[in-house]
Amino acid sequence: MTQRDYYEILGVSRNASAEELKSAFRTLARKFHPDVNKEADAEEKFKEINEAYVVLSDADKRRAYDQFGHAGVNGAGGVPDWSSMDFADIFGEFFGFSTGSSRQRQNAPRRGADLSYTAVLSFEEAIFGVEKEIEITRDEVCETCRGKGAEPGSNPVKCSSCGGRGEVRQVRQTFLGSMVQVATCPNCAGRGEIISNPCHACKGRGLERKTVKKKVPIPGGVDSGTQIRLAGEGQPGVNGGPTGNLYMDIKVKQHQFFKRKGNDILLDLIINIAQASLGAEIEVPTVDGPTKLNIPAGTQPGKVFTMRGKGSPFLRSSGRGDQLVIINVEVPARLTPDQRKLFEQLAATLGTEVKPQEKSFLDILKDVLGG
Repeated sequence: MTQRDYYEILGVSRNASAEELKSAFRTLARKFHPDVNKEADAEEKFKEINEAYVVLSDADKRRAYDQFGHAGVNGAGGVPDWSSMDFADIFGEFFGFSTGSSRQRQNAPRRGADLSYTAVLSFEEAIFGVEKEIEITRDEVCETCRGKGAEPGSNPVKCSSCGGRGEVRQVRQTFLGSMVQVATCPNCAGRGEIISNPCHACKGRGLERKTVKKKVPIPGGVDSGTQIRLAGEGQPGVNGGPTGNLYMDIKVKQHQFFKRKGNDILLDLIINIAQASLGAEIEVPTVDGPTKLNIPAGTQPGKVFTMRGKGSPFLRSSGRGDQLVIINVEVPARLTPDQRKLFEQLAATLGTEVKPQEKSFLDILKDVLGG
C-alpha cells in the first residue's frame, strides 16, 4: 500500500516552520484522537498523524525524508516515544495526567504564595498619606537549620526511590504503545530528599511561622479599594524559587462631615436663612483646616460652591482635587417673640404667592454625588 506524503497528512507546505508543524499536529491530534472521535478510521488516522509529526519534527529525519522520501527514514516514523516528547498539553487534555515535562518536576523552583493585608485608615490619613505599622504572619527560613530541614550537623539524603527527582515514572501499555505516566514520589513527597534527623525548631519544614512588623509608607490620595503591592514580602519560594508578594488592601473609615467623589471632597453645609438672604462670610471646615467662604446674598438651597485645590491629592500626578460645598438653608423650628414679629413684618412684604420647584434639593444633591 502506497504511503501518503507526510506534509499532506499534516496539511502543511514543505517549507513549514517547526511551530507550524507543531500547531498542525495539535489541531489534528485533538480532532482524530479515538477518545474524542468515534469514527471507525479515527485510530488509523491518529497513528498516521503521529508518524508524520515524529519524522518532520526531527531535523535529521526531515532532511532524509525530503531527500529520499519514505525510504530515507526506514520506518523511523511509527508510534512516537512519548517519554521523550513534550506533549503534556495534548495528553493532559485527553487523559488528565502529566507526561513528565521537566517544567512540571515536583522539586523545580516555585514562586512563593502571595499574602494579603487590609489596612484601615482614617479619612485624613487617606488624604495626606501615613506611615502605617502592620503585622503579618508568614513563613520564614528557619534560623536553626537555615532552611535545610535537618538538625544542624546532619544533612538530608537523596531519595532512593526517585533518585532525587521528586517524581516517579510508571510505564503504561496503550494502543499507541508504551506511555510514561509521572507521579509525585510517595517516599519523599516530591522533595527529592529524605530527612532522617529533622530540625527540632521547624520539625523538618525548613520554615518557621513568624509574626513580622513592618512600617509601610502609604501615599496621600488612596481610597477604599486601592491596593498596594509590596514586592517580595509574601511567602518564601520553594526549592530556591522567588518570594511572593504582599498585597495591601486599603479601607477608609467614614468621616463625620466629608465624603469622597474621586479626588473631590463633598461637604453638605447648613447656613441660616439670614445668611442665605443677606449674604455672609463664613468659615468652612476643610481637611486643611477652617477656610473662609463668601456666601452671596440670595443664595438658594442646593447651591454648590467650589473650593479649588482643597480636595484629595492625585495618586499618580501632582495637584489636588476640589472641595464642593453644597448649601442647605435651615429654617428655624422655634422663634423668640422678637424674631416672630420680624418674620411677620417680612411676610407682609413678600406676599402669599407660591410656585412649584422644578428641582428639589435632594435632586440637586444626587446630581452632585453622581446619582
